[in-house]
Amino acid sequence: MKSTKPRKQRKMLYNAPLHMKRKWIASHLSENLLLKYDKRSIPVITGDEVEVMRGSFKGHKDKISRILVKKQVVEIEGITTAKADGTKIAKPMHASNLLITKLNLTDRWRRQKLEQGLSETTKKEIEKEAKEQIKELEEEQKVAEEMLKEDQEIPEEIVEEEPSEGKTDPAVKTPANKPEKSAKLEEQPKTKITEEKTDKKEQAKPKKTESKPKKEEKTTVKKTGTPNKETVKKTPSKIKEKKEEGKA
Repeated sequence: MKSTKPRKQRKMLYNAPLHMKRKWIASHLSENLLLKYDKRSIPVITGDEVEVMRGSFKGHKDKISRILVKKQVVEIEGITTAKADGTKIAKPMHASNLLITKLNLTDRWRRQKLEQGLSETTKKEIEKEAKEQIKELEEEQKVAEEMLKEDQEIPEEIVEEEPSEGKTDPAVKTPANKPEKSAKLEEQPKTKITEEKTDKKEQAKPKKTESKPKKEEKTTVKKTGTPNKETVKKTPSKIKEKKEEGKA
C-alpha cells in the first residue's frame, strides 16, 4: 500500500481478497523461535500455542481453536465471554495481540516455508519435531474415536430374575402373563367385520327426502291489439263457481 491516508488504508483492508487477508492474520514469534527460524512473525494456524499479550486475558496460554479470515480474528481455547442470556461463547482476539510460543508443524507446506534458507541441522530438528507432533495427534484421534464408540454402544440387557411359584410380577412381561386373544374374534371371518362397518356407516348417514315439484296452475293468456295490455282468460271451473255464488 503506497498511500499513507488512513481512509484509503481502511478501504484496502476491508475490500482485500481472502488470500491476502489470510496472510495478514500473523503474530510475532517468541525469542527462542525467532533465533531458531530467523523470522520475526508468521501467519498463525489452528494448533499453534499462543500467549495473550494485551487485554483482560493477558498472560493466558493455550492453543488456537479457530481462525475467522473474513473478520481477521482468532479464537483461543479457554477464552470465553458471557452473552446477555448467560450462554458462553468464544471471544475473538486479534492476531497482533498474540505471541507464538510453539508452532504446529504437522502441515508439510508450512515446514517447507520455514526450512527455506536454514541449515541442515535445523531442518532435521524441524522434521523430528513434526514426527512427534503427528504421533501425538494420531493418539488423540484414537482416544476420541474410542470415547465415541463407548457412548454409542448399547448397554447389556439386564437378566430378570424368575418370580417365585404362584406369584407373577406384573412389571415383567412373560408369555404366560400376556393377554390371550378372545376366541370369538379369531373365529369371526374378516368379511363379517367389514359388513358390520358398512352397516354402521349407512345408519349414520341421514336419509334424503325426495321433494316432488308442485304442479303449476295453467293460465291462458290472450293478447289484445294493444302491445302493453294483456287479458287473462279464466278457466271454465272458476266461471262455474262464480255463477253458483250469484244464484245463491
